[in-house]
Amino acid sequence: MTSAVESLSRVGIPATPQRIAVAEFVLNTNTHPTADEVWAKMRERSRSLSRATVYNTLNLLAKKGLIKPQPLREGIVVFDGNVRPHHHFIDEKTGRIHDISWEALTVSGEKSLQDFEVAEYQVVLRGRKRS
Repeated sequence: MTSAVESLSRVGIPATPQRIAVAEFVLNTNTHPTADEVWAKMRERSRSLSRATVYNTLNLLAKKGLIKPQPLREGIVVFDGNVRPHHHFIDEKTGRIHDISWEALTVSGEKSLQDFEVAEYQVVLRGRKRS
């Protein structure tokens, strides 16, 4: 696993302690946190870390391709540290978002979309996770 410092360096982001903390959390979680959830987690570690610093860091990480903002919750953007192609399953009971491997689903019919230039796509499934 690549460290947060290495990831930041690879894309040309100066590695400040605040950026390292945010990157470590978002790149190593599978919870798909919102910006406020990242900020709350960071505040547990450092009471002096501002909301603006967290938001700016998340936006910078997204701009550089280290994380991906995803509008998977109603009216809320979550941040995904998995930038490889994959799908999502949203558990309607718990709200938890699960990654689904790209190979798990087959999408067909894209050739019928001749009027569109598709840059990317993903399938978002909603339901309940079986116990």
